[in-house]
Amino acid sequence: MLERFKEFWAGTLLHPFVRLFIRMGISPDAVTLVGTLGVSAGALIFFPRGELLIGVLFITAFVFSDLIDGRMAREMGRVSKFGAFWDSTLDRIGDGAIFGGLALYFAGTGAHQGDSYLYLCVTLWCLVMGSVTSYARARAESLGMDAKGGIAERADRLVSILVMTGLGALLDLPILMYVTLWALAVASTYTVVFRVLKVRRQALALDAAAAGSAEGETDS
Repeated sequence: MLERFKEFWAGTLLHPFVRLFIRMGISPDAVTLVGTLGVSAGALIFFPRGELLIGVLFITAFVFSDLIDGRMAREMGRVSKFGAFWDSTLDRIGDGAIFGGLALYFAGTGAHQGDSYLYLCVTLWCLVMGSVTSYARARAESLGMDAKGGIAERADRLVSILVMTGLGALLDLPILMYVTLWALAVASTYTVVFRVLKVRRQALALDAAAAGSAEGETDS
């Protein structure tokens, strides 16, 4: 859903940064790495300490690297298979750090900590299901099948949890974060089931076609 806004951000608002980094001789892969390190640091330093708003603002400053690096690669003519692999791999690290930081927040105790076993579990479920969502698509594509679809794409998960965590901290309404975590848990689970069933239908059709082909060769 949110993917359609990428071109607007990278092609318009962030374009000066794209041109600046290219002139400075910075590689897209380096931008991806720095962005991931920034996101991970913001999540794992500020979230566990209960500084949710600061953490969200810090992370947001580095999240834009995910838009800049791809645009840089296209303008420099350096789009590559390794670049795509590098970007996807580091995305998983950044996502894991965000939900991992929130899990540490809920595992903590004290006036500024979440101190909630329930939401610790919900956050860990979101972390696992988010990873499985991405893995299911990648594995299906490696087998020549399609696993796109569902209601919890990566951009949707990332934006929703950051926005609601930040607003919840700013307005002192933690329920915004709680509701978002439940929504993501349900949406991610639905997406995993949707993709598994979609791949299963394709696999059964391919297996049937292969069996029919084998029988035809035997008859001949």
